[in-house]
Formats: sequence, C-alpha cells, structure tokens
Amino acid sequence: MQAIAVRRGGDRPVRIEKPRPEPGSGEALVRTLRVGIDGTDHEVIDGSHGGFPDGEDHLVLGHEAVGVVEDPNGTDLEEGDVVVPTVRRRPNGENEYFARGEPDYAPDGQYHERGIVGAHGFMSEYFTSPAEYLVEIPEELADLGFLVEPASISEKAFALAFAARSAFDWQPETAAVLGNGSLGLLTLAMLDASDRFERLYCLGRRDRPDPTIDVIDDLGATYVDSRETPVDEIPDVHEPIDFVYEATGYAPHAFQTVDALAPNGVGALLGVPGDWEFEVDGGAIHRELVLHNKALVGSVNSGVSDFEAGVDTLLGLDDAFLDDLVTGVYGLDELDAAFATDDSTIKTAVEFGRR
Repeated sequence: MQAIAVRRGGDRPVRIEKPRPEPGSGEALVRTLRVGIDGTDHEVIDGSHGGFPDGEDHLVLGHEAVGVVEDPNGTDLEEGDVVVPTVRRRPNGENEYFARGEPDYAPDGQYHERGIVGAHGFMSEYFTSPAEYLVEIPEELADLGFLVEPASISEKAFALAFAARSAFDWQPETAAVLGNGSLGLLTLAMLDASDRFERLYCLGRRDRPDPTIDVIDDLGATYVDSRETPVDEIPDVHEPIDFVYEATGYAPHAFQTVDALAPNGVGALLGVPGDWEFEVDGGAIHRELVLHNKALVGSVNSGVSDFEAGVDTLLGLDDAFLDDLVTGVYGLDELDAAFATDDSTIKTAVEFGRR
C-alpha cells in the first residue's frame, strides 16, 4: 500500500510503499478516506517535535484521519462503518492512565502518539487500530471527518476551562482565540456555535485582504492584529476577556493572557513553545491570578468523549464556514500543494479514497 512518511534525516514528506497491515486481536482494519494536515505535522517533518518508532528509519505521518472499516475482525464494529481514530496508544504494555481510559492525561514517556511520536500515523491507504480507539461518525461527515480530531482538542480545552470555573456562577460574555490558523478558526466557529458568548475576538498577525480575516469577519468576530494590539492590551483597546484560548505556541502569550482576562476569567493554553527565556513581572502575574480569581489551564490531546463531542459540534457548523476553512483536498501525487504553508492555505487534507 502507499503511505506518506518522513524519513530520518529528511525534511519533507515522501510517498513510500508499505505492506498492508493485518489487524491483531481486538483490532479492526480501516481503509483510509482522508487525513488532515496541521502545524504538528510540519513540526514533525522539520524535526522540532515528535520522534520515530523504535528501530524504524521513517515515520508514517498523519493523526487527523477518517476511514471506513474494511475488516471488523471480530470487534463490535461493522464493515462499512465510518470511523475516526484517536491518537494516543499504549507505549509498551498497560499503564494506569490507559487502564482508566484517560490516555490524554498520561505524562511524557507513558504514551505513543500515532503520526507524531513513537508510532506510525494514519496517512496510508489502510491502518489498523484497537476498536476502543475508533469513534463512529455519521456517513454525512465522511468527507470532513478529518476535522473531528482538531475539534476534539478544543472540546477538551473547553471542558477543562469550564470545570475551572464550576465552583461559582460563571456567566462569560467574551472570548478570544489567540491564533488564526486552522485550529484557531475552527475553535472560533465552535465558540460562535455554542451561543455561550456575546462577543468574540481572534488574534493574528496578517494584513487585509486575507482569507483567515475574511472567515473571522464572516463569523461576526473582531480581528485583533497583535502587531498593533498585544494580548495584554486587549482590555484597553477592546474589553477584558472572560475566556482566552491560546493556540499560537508563542510563549509570552501565556503570561499576557493573565492581563487580558476579566476578573474570574480563565485561559486555556494549547500551544507548545520551544525553550524561551524572557523577563516577566512574576509578582504582578501572581497578584492578578489571586486577587481577581483568574485561572490558567493547560490542555493537550483528547479522549474518546471529546471526539464524540467534536462530532456533535461539527454537525452543527455552517457549511459555508467549512467550505472556507478547507482550502484544498489533494491526491497522493500533489504533496507539495497538500503541505503548502502560504497565506492562501488554511486547512488541507490528503485523500486516499472515496466512501
């Protein structure tokens, strides 16, 4: 079968041939339909994130997949079911996090992530997976099922943030998404569809005309150019923010978020920066958190329940938004276009087959 991988020492995705996998006990064989591409894939390719499977000279890419069950192999699934796979897998035997059904809370070294670290991904014509990590989705989502994984990431972050405010009657009115990449725009649409917030903001570093700013405008949100208005100055230029969702990986944003928050507000941090030393006023940050009941939560990966919530949310998103978000679906002979990072590209996917 054909697959898309990065080789050790390589710096670009390549098409390779691999044997079709055979499902083991408790696993199903899935025929891949589409696999989405995001910033993590680019970080894996350039070597700044992730790692190869032990003893392998390549890593099959892709963690945002949708496929059709080809062989249920004795599981509760049925041939023809449309499914999306979760990402984390047991590294070497069981551990307490997987035993509890909470692999997304496992610390470094106690998980593999398919297509990212320690395990091959889903960017191949077929893949196998334990049935417990395959989430069934409606057939009507087959073309866009690769968006379930990123939606699940935001669903988990929302849950953690709202749990942090659950001790009192929190009634947020404003939310800001830091980052106008594909995850940021998808999250902005999810917040808009939730009807929890009266006013939305999205921060970026682009000039008009720009397709991502057009999406922000169409969602009725306010675009904030961080070159003109840094995160910590948003309350001065616009208004304090009840909920901040950080998806930039720009380390100062974690600290600037504290100043951007309204009293009782919460920020969810999802970006993963590299090592970065800079000066902050630790006392002022500490005071803000304590005296104004503010909170920061970190969130990474997601579980089955988050995937299920993501499915429900995607079903409710506007078709026009989804058309604008997905700027290209490409075949195996169009890798340069699929992995492009120019300003006209928002979200792309590689297509392996049709339903």
